[in-house]
Amino acid sequence: MALALAVLTPIQLQSAEPAGGKPTDTEINVAVDNDLLFDSSVPSNEIDVMTAEGIVILSGSAPNILAKERATTIAEAVKGVRAVVNNITVTPVMRSDEEVRKDVENALLTDPATDSYELKTEVKNGVVTLTGTVDSYQEKQLSATVAKGVKGVKAVKNDIIFVYKSERPDSEIAAEVREILKNDIWVDALFIITSVKDGKVTLTGTVGSAAEKTRATSDAWTAGVEAVNAEELKVEPWAKDKMKKPNNVDIKSDDEIKKAVKDAFLYDPRVFSFNPDISVSGGIVTLTGIVDNLKAKRAAEQDAKNTAGVWRVKNYLRVRGENPPSDDKLVENVQDALKRDPYLERYQLGVSVLNGAVYLTGIVDSYFDKTHAEDVASRVNGITDIHNSLIVSFPAYGYYFWPYSYHYEPYYYNRPAVDLNWTYKNDAEIQSDIGSQLFWSPFVDRDQVNITVNNGVATLTGTVDSWNEYNAATENAWQGGARSVINKLKVK
Repeated sequence: MALALAVLTPIQLQSAEPAGGKPTDTEINVAVDNDLLFDSSVPSNEIDVMTAEGIVILSGSAPNILAKERATTIAEAVKGVRAVVNNITVTPVMRSDEEVRKDVENALLTDPATDSYELKTEVKNGVVTLTGTVDSYQEKQLSATVAKGVKGVKAVKNDIIFVYKSERPDSEIAAEVREILKNDIWVDALFIITSVKDGKVTLTGTVGSAAEKTRATSDAWTAGVEAVNAEELKVEPWAKDKMKKPNNVDIKSDDEIKKAVKDAFLYDPRVFSFNPDISVSGGIVTLTGIVDNLKAKRAAEQDAKNTAGVWRVKNYLRVRGENPPSDDKLVENVQDALKRDPYLERYQLGVSVLNGAVYLTGIVDSYFDKTHAEDVASRVNGITDIHNSLIVSFPAYGYYFWPYSYHYEPYYYNRPAVDLNWTYKNDAEIQSDIGSQLFWSPFVDRDQVNITVNNGVATLTGTVDSWNEYNAATENAWQGGARSVINKLKVK
């Protein structure tokens, strides 16, 4: 089925709302195919989709691990998907094991969060094995993420051991996991049951999407946790509407928000060592202080935005490294990072640096590639700012925003106010297709959003429950084919 659909453009292929309410496997299959086709970071023409009883099975090939994992992320974020089995084969560019090993080691050494980790890298037939010891599960996962971002890597075997500095009682771990789940805006913890025995966390109950299940599982890895089992955490696609928190739910105080943000920083290895100053007033978080790399500044902002009760973040963190490399050395390091990245190595991109600020020039194929290049540059130690002047040659593709893309790599899309290369669709088609996108999203309650379209400009009105729902609705409008989006949604 996927091969037949792959010849269509994202504008031509739209997954309609199921007539009977609950989506069938065929309807889920079409919805997943559509979302893969619309996302420029995955080779949709090389990926086959099969759905059985809500379980999506992906097969085919991808040019790198990041694309393979992103395909899972995309499929998990389709309403009705209970789980994803990813059988995609990674077929990267041919490189010697020694070339891959050197690049993985350089990537770990030039990344400001992993440069201090004492890790050993071995490569055999493109499979990277990481060994060593770190302080947390999050540091272990981050190390693997950095290694996956090197061209030529087929797979990563993560044998890194994390050793906690002290043991914690099960009751303390359980209480903290419940608090973390409650404070994550992407998780509705109302029907998640948490239990802990001998440091092993078990999550049971119900969530509204496979994406939410993945997020909850990741959240559960707090200090002292030895393992997380979420096999009995059921995914019910209609649970999201039934699990709405009652209107009289307690509003978080500024002190509670501040504590939640501070806790979020503790579990982000890019941020925790800098201990940014946090102040909160009326749900507005202000971050001040000094970090030594740009990625830490951006990660801190994203962590705050992902915290329940926060509706705005003012990021005044200053990037100031100790003994920063010279501008010439930074140019070399950024160029090396771009050349070893599996998405960007094919481009000829211009890089210049002035007082630690990097300037990117050149042409890429999509907004994903443009923003990915910015993210790669931000992870080079010593970069203080980025001026992204990359030109997108095919701007109609790659508008997707997925909050689950990479746990440590949130993307900042530089979307224009109006798509100048917009492919014409009449207003009725756009309105219908936006409605379908809203329906299939597990992040938005379709019934809360009203849609009007005039000359390709979509206007959204109504009231939603959170700012992440507000942002997700905007993305759905772009996905539906709008030339521009005006979001007038109110947030409770």
